[in-house]
Amino acid sequence: MSAAGPIPDLAEDARARGLMASGRAVLVLLSGGRDSVCLVDLATRIAGPETVTALHVNYRLREGADQDEALCRELCRRLGVDLHVCTAGPPPPGNLQAWARELRYAAARELAAGADVAAGHTASDQVETILYRLAAAPSRRALLGMVPREGSLVRPLLFYTREQTTSYCRDRGLAWREDPTNDSARFARGRVRNQLVPALRDIHPAAEANVLAVAEILRQEAAVLDELVDGVLNGEDSVALDTLRALPAALGRLVVQRLADRAVGRPAPGVSRRLPDILGLRDTGTALLDLPSGVRARAERGTLSFSARLD
Repeated sequence: MSAAGPIPDLAEDARARGLMASGRAVLVLLSGGRDSVCLVDLATRIAGPETVTALHVNYRLREGADQDEALCRELCRRLGVDLHVCTAGPPPPGNLQAWARELRYAAARELAAGADVAAGHTASDQVETILYRLAAAPSRRALLGMVPREGSLVRPLLFYTREQTTSYCRDRGLAWREDPTNDSARFARGRVRNQLVPALRDIHPAAEANVLAVAEILRQEAAVLDELVDGVLNGEDSVALDTLRALPAALGRLVVQRLADRAVGRPAPGVSRRLPDILGLRDTGTALLDLPSGVRARAERGTLSFSARLD
C-alpha cells in the first residue's frame, strides 16, 4: 500500500499533515481498538492533553463491551484526557452497523461544541471501503473513498495502514482490545477484509496500493469535474431541461447527482443513472418523477429541480 513502510516518527508525520495541531480542540472517537488507541495517543502528543476529549460508546452488544470501556477509561486516565462514555440502549430492527454509526456520530456532534471530531479510519479501511462501495453501490463516488477532512470530521490516520498503527501502539506500550465482530463473516466489511482483500493480494502484491493510487487520481480529477458542474449550475438549485439535454451524458449525470444530493442534504446514490428518464420529462406544465434514495424530480415549465419525497 502507498502508506506502507516504516515511518520514523508517526507523530511528526501526522503533525506535518495539519489535521491536528497544538492547542486545537479535538474530540477523538475511541473504541478501544488499535487504531483509535493510536489516534488518541497521537492527538495527545500533537494537540496537548488539555485540548483532547475522547468519546467511547458502549453498545453492550457483546460480552467484552465492559472490558473495552474499562480499557478506554484507564488509557484516558494515563494520558490525562477527559473521557465521555455513552451507553447505548437496545438497537432497533434493521441495519445494526448503520445504527451504531449514527449513534456514535450523533453523540460526537453533541459533545464536540465546535471542536474537530477525529475518527480512526486508516488506509486499510480506505481500501475496504472503496471495494465495498464498488460492489454495493457502483458510482464515481464509490471510487473516491474517504477524505482526510470532511467539515469538522478529520481522519488523521488515513495515510497509514493497520500494520503501521499496530507497530505504533506496540512501540508506545499501548494496549488495545480486539473486536471479533470486525472479522465476522456476518458483516460485509468482514468478508471484504478477510476474503476479498487477500484474494486481490494473491493476484498482485501491490493490489491495495493500486486501489489507493486510483482513488487519489480520481479525487484529483473529481475536482476538475466539480468545476464543470459549478459552471453549468452557476449557483442555482435548478437547471433548464434544454440546458441539461445539450450536455454530454457524463456531465449531465454529474449535474443531476449534484442537484439531488443538495436537495436531500446527503448523498443520493442511483439518481444519476436515471438521467434518460429525467431528460424525458415534458417541458410544459408540471411533471414529477420518483427516483432512488427518496428523491423526487420536478419539471415545471422546462425547469428541473429536486426535493426529498415525503412518503
